[in-house]
Amino acid sequence: MILVTGGTGAMGSVLVRELSKLGKRMRVVCMPHDPFVSRVKDCAADLKYADVSKPLDCAGICDGVKTVYHLAAIIISRDESAFQRINVEGTRNIVEQAVKAKVDHFIYVSSASVVYPDPTPYSRSKRAAEDIVVKSGLPHTIIRPTLVYGEKGGQEFDMYLHYLGKFPAVPFIGNGGSLKRPVYVEDVTKGLLALSDNRAVLGKTYNFSGAEALSIRDFSRLCLKCMGMDRKPMVFVPVWLCVFIAWVMGLVMKDPPLKWQVIAGITQDANLDPSEAMKDLGYAPRRVSEWLPKVFPRNK
Repeated sequence: MILVTGGTGAMGSVLVRELSKLGKRMRVVCMPHDPFVSRVKDCAADLKYADVSKPLDCAGICDGVKTVYHLAAIIISRDESAFQRINVEGTRNIVEQAVKAKVDHFIYVSSASVVYPDPTPYSRSKRAAEDIVVKSGLPHTIIRPTLVYGEKGGQEFDMYLHYLGKFPAVPFIGNGGSLKRPVYVEDVTKGLLALSDNRAVLGKTYNFSGAEALSIRDFSRLCLKCMGMDRKPMVFVPVWLCVFIAWVMGLVMKDPPLKWQVIAGITQDANLDPSEAMKDLGYAPRRVSEWLPKVFPRNK
């Protein structure tokens, strides 16, 4: 039996469908009233409705389970306490149940943001969750994906596309020189499948990133080209000014559109090297410059 948390998300639903094709027995954790449960309704899986941040909801959730794929997390929230509640305490709850059930393999999907030198509430929560997994004593593997893109869904990717298309000229934080490695969702999924029943990966941390590093500026221009907006100009705003604007907005607005997390995500590198995953798992990521155009037009 395999447990998948976050199994209705853009990444999790692809994983669940692939596991279903392989005939794997699954228990898929869905949020109560989950609007995306239709993504996995036709899969051979036991759907378990639970809020991972609530210990009572998680009681017995790992009973009979040998492998856990823990993807459930919140990436963007107006309420920063949600990162602690869901990403940290939610992970703690699932880990505690996995320990009780003596799970053979706990696979935690973390984030490239944990390597940021200037952390955010989100990246700190993912780092804390990694620590919980490592200190649990469970046989585990940690995965750090970079920005995931695909034909459907992907909260960060879709929000970034919306931002690029929103203004006549794109206001850009900094000079756009930070390096990113966007990764195709099916490449991440193949990597996750390669971890199952693989004792050689226990105790390891792998970067599931794309094959190609490019600046956030060049990635943005590629996105604009795919959206038919390649003539749209960019206006580069100094980072110090963006930080000041975000601070002022935070004083007068309950939910400011510009926050430190946004600035940090744009200006810091997420250029994680996937070579160890390629060597150990046969992980074979695609080049974003070649593959990104294939996910347009978008189908959410």
